Amino acid sequence: MLSVWSRYVWCIILILSLANAAMAQKALNGSRTKTESDTTQNRIVTVNRILIIGNKITREQIISRELSLKTGDTVSTRRLNTLLELDKQKIYNLRLFNTVEISWLEITPNTADLLVEVTERWYTFPVPIFELSDRNFNEWWQNYNHDLSRVNYGIRLYQYNFRGRNETLRFTAQFGFTRRFELSYRIPYIDKRQRHGLIFDFNYGEPKNIAYFTQDHKLTFLEEEKTLEYMHGARVSYTFRRNFYETHSLSIGLQKNNIIDTIGYLNPNYFIDGSTNQQYANITYSFNSEHRDVIAYPLKGYRFTAFINRIGIIPDSNVNLWEFNLTYSKYIDLGNNYFFSNFTALYLSTPNEQPYSLYSALGYRRQWVKGYEIYVVEGPKFFLNKTTLRKKIFSRTWQLENMPFEQFQYLPLAIYLKGYFDWGYVENYPYYEQQQINTRLSNRLLAGTGAGLDIVTAYDAVFRLEYTFTREKTNGFFFHIKKEF
Repeated sequence: MLSVWSRYVWCIILILSLANAAMAQKALNGSRTKTESDTTQNRIVTVNRILIIGNKITREQIISRELSLKTGDTVSTRRLNTLLELDKQKIYNLRLFNTVEISWLEITPNTADLLVEVTERWYTFPVPIFELSDRNFNEWWQNYNHDLSRVNYGIRLYQYNFRGRNETLRFTAQFGFTRRFELSYRIPYIDKRQRHGLIFDFNYGEPKNIAYFTQDHKLTFLEEEKTLEYMHGARVSYTFRRNFYETHSLSIGLQKNNIIDTIGYLNPNYFIDGSTNQQYANITYSFNSEHRDVIAYPLKGYRFTAFINRIGIIPDSNVNLWEFNLTYSKYIDLGNNYFFSNFTALYLSTPNEQPYSLYSALGYRRQWVKGYEIYVVEGPKFFLNKTTLRKKIFSRTWQLENMPFEQFQYLPLAIYLKGYFDWGYVENYPYYEQQQINTRLSNRLLAGTGAGLDIVTAYDAVFRLEYTFTREKTNGFFFHIKKEF
């Protein structure tokens, strides 16, 4: 039998060999395409009109905001086709439409109309909540013996494209293992030029269970009949979309948490020094440079994000924390239905001494090394890199004419076979080092490799089935909902 490291080596060799072969084929295809396109006639045209059809609810300005060309602009026909393809991706990435088509209609040899055709999605979703309280399916299944009492229930109301302006209104009323209420209202544009926006968030929680400690990188819960913690907070965010691809965000939040004495006794470091109260204000700046083709499941392009958070900006805050997080992801179409992607994340925080309630880790925010889904590896600093090679093995779209609702007549389905290699490193918290706990997976290289299937379908749904081998010589099947990065 092959050792775990032999499996790593063979997986890497397979990924690299397939990638090199596909890139060679892409280069050959690219040279042919260039030769053929050189013979295409090129001329200058002026945009006469922009026609938008199919938008029964969505305001025209929400769609036209994503178009690179305006009435009266001049452009070469060769560049026009490239711009329209990019605009199609931008409009689709609004996540308001099932399909988007953009074409140009020649009026005279020197003028053309632009035609934008969209089919709208369903925007109102009263979604019953019946979900696991744990971070992922694998943690619930393996760490907590698929205990059905750890299920949350309630209702989550989504109103997308509110007022036809791409605004989002969300209300959550959740009961069961974790009781919480949330209200969020997102207004992407508050000005005529559609560059400035606002987001309002409110939250209130009364959990009867708390992950109060981590033992051997697994969360330890306390569950009672009475409420263990009272949490309430508010946040307002200002967004600035400078151009099509870059968005800045600045937010200010207030949070107040109170726990019962039992939590402070079981873990004196939960709020530090056995305190039962925690309150703070924080200010956060984030930057998103979005250049991916389809946000729901990208295959081409790249994305860069930066995040800076300062907790403890008012005198009576009993928390002092700086956080920095950078991510970069790259997606390459290798040709012949092969796709290569790489994701890198870097997280830093200071000072290293923090209350347990604010510990950061690989295992949250969908940032973990595959194969370690059942663990949280906590630390003030961590690095993560994920490499994946995909092969599209099935793709089809059905038009369900008998479906009474037009918004559900479009049913796409794509299946990708993939191989992957993840690795990461977490620097441990000094508190854990002093107590000699949670040291098995920190301060060392973590690695996982394997193969799996991604199933992509309507309304941005992604189902991931993966079988992974880790450096710790463990292996197993893992199931996820939503795209990886």
